[in-house]
Amino acid sequence: MAGVRGQGRKFDLDDALEKAMLAFWRHGYDGASVATLTRDMGINAPSLYAAFGSKEGLFYAAVDYYNNGRGSFMQRAFDEEDRSPALIRRLLHEAADTYTLADGPGGCLIIGSATRVSDAAQQVADRLRDLRNANIDRLEARIRADVEAGLLPAATDARAVAEFAGVVVQGMSHRARDGASTEALRTVAGMAWESVRVLLGEA
Repeated sequence: MAGVRGQGRKFDLDDALEKAMLAFWRHGYDGASVATLTRDMGINAPSLYAAFGSKEGLFYAAVDYYNNGRGSFMQRAFDEEDRSPALIRRLLHEAADTYTLADGPGGCLIIGSATRVSDAAQQVADRLRDLRNANIDRLEARIRADVEAGLLPAATDARAVAEFAGVVVQGMSHRARDGASTEALRTVAGMAWESVRVLLGEA
């Protein structure tokens, strides 16, 4: 991608966002100071503000960068799976693999960075919460569509199943950040999937 010019300095946008993403991921939103960000990105503060407007603007750009890269497994699963049981199974197992990749801090940026946001940056916490809730809402809608199509039992509680899957995926993120192995989280994913199969009448 073409470089971005700020204060007479040119830098590669993708490289800068990769480094900013990792800084926010490691330290959380509040913990990643402007000094930390500019040091890790290899730019000066005027360049940061010229390109992104503010630390908050940089954070949202880093979140978009994450969602289009390392965190894109979730969107791909929604796009590629037609049935909600296959979608849930894929989300659980790919979360186990993705959250334990060795080339990042572990877990999920959107889940992990939300635990370190001060009251002064409540709008950032709110936006992260909305992103997480949107995924659970989308999953509920997919389950409900299968129920209405007669592909799942009419008694299926779509919201409860979506909440259960969301809790497991978010918990896996925290465990990965604490050092849980891929094998351990694959086991969790498998156990959770067996529970979901029962809830969906697929067992």
